[in-house]
Amino acid sequence: MAKSSAAGLLTSVDSMFTTQEERDNAQRSYVTDLPIAEISDFPNHPFKVRMDESMTEMVSSVKERGVLSPVLVRPMPDGGYQMVSGHRRKMAAELAELPTVPCIVRELTDDEAIIIMVDSNLQREQVLPSEKAFAYKMKLDAMKRQGQRTDLTCEPVAHKLKGMKSRDIVAEQAGESKDQIRRYIRLTNLIPEIIDMVDNSVLKEKGQLQMALRPAVELSYLTEAEQKDLLETMTVEDCTPSHAQAIKIRDFSEKGKLNPDVILSIMQEEKPNQVEQFKMPRNRIDKFFPAGTPAQKIEDTIVKALEMYRRRERGRER
Repeated sequence: MAKSSAAGLLTSVDSMFTTQEERDNAQRSYVTDLPIAEISDFPNHPFKVRMDESMTEMVSSVKERGVLSPVLVRPMPDGGYQMVSGHRRKMAAELAELPTVPCIVRELTDDEAIIIMVDSNLQREQVLPSEKAFAYKMKLDAMKRQGQRTDLTCEPVAHKLKGMKSRDIVAEQAGESKDQIRRYIRLTNLIPEIIDMVDNSVLKEKGQLQMALRPAVELSYLTEAEQKDLLETMTVEDCTPSHAQAIKIRDFSEKGKLNPDVILSIMQEEKPNQVEQFKMPRNRIDKFFPAGTPAQKIEDTIVKALEMYRRRERGRER
């Protein structure tokens, strides 16, 4: 009887500090080592698994200590398992030539798996714009299919988000504004070569064309054929459009007047940030100006002095 009472008390205490979802998941989850060959990647996984310095370090760690944190997989109806969270750990284990990897095996629906996959990967230190774009879209579509369910989150958050639209919930959980979520999702309408340029703006790889988010969003409204014409021009001219140029390109597209000649004409316009700058160490001219003189006033004074010098030199030539 005492044992039964103790067990009942533990169950009661456990119920106080866990959500129903957590208790349900605990009943349908277990941890085991699985052969890596039996685990397939998540379909259309939006997060890139890169062979970078971080991966090299992870492989070294896995060789020395193994995979310390289990990956999350779900069993598939036709046998085998599908990765939900842990693609980088799986790749590190493969490169370290481990036969198995520790796994949390959990029964999940397609939409549950999508939401967990997106949320877990968004915690990475660096998430590229293209990754956010397709991840947010996948999560938003999954939530809409579920009828804007929020019960896949912990109860306090679900209560807080009750009655909100799916896009608002995605924004709240991601820590982004809903307008920013919309901008990222627009990127999914870009051809791969252009969305790669947006990623390059984060990766800062030398020799690669880079594009900021705002102009890329404007270009996402172009047709695929127009984007390919633009890509050709960007490649030849070795530059990408500014936000103002992208707005102009989109405007011509919406009016049905965009063609390669128009694109070239717009792209050849001088951007404010492309005007050649002349720089001089401040300490070379400080002695000529009182302390605290604004930079614009210094610039104007130097230009006036140069104009006077030019007039004097021309007078001497006469």
